[in-house]
Amino acid sequence: MHETHQAPVQRQTLTVKEAAELIGVSTTTIYAMVRQGQIPATKVRARILFHRSLLEEWLRSGGVTA
Repeated sequence: MHETHQAPVQRQTLTVKEAAELIGVSTTTIYAMVRQGQIPATKVRARILFHRSLLEEWLRSGGVTA
């Protein structure tokens, strides 16, 4: 049989821990950045989530929120 290997599907949202790992800071720093409005985040009930595309765009722009 012929096996096909597909790349894993990337989720479009990231947790605080995943966002911290992506940008190379601690989760404490992420929480502080969210509180200060320095990073694009979405709050869903009690969870803070990050849209991967917005976070990557934020990184490309030098970490500056509009």
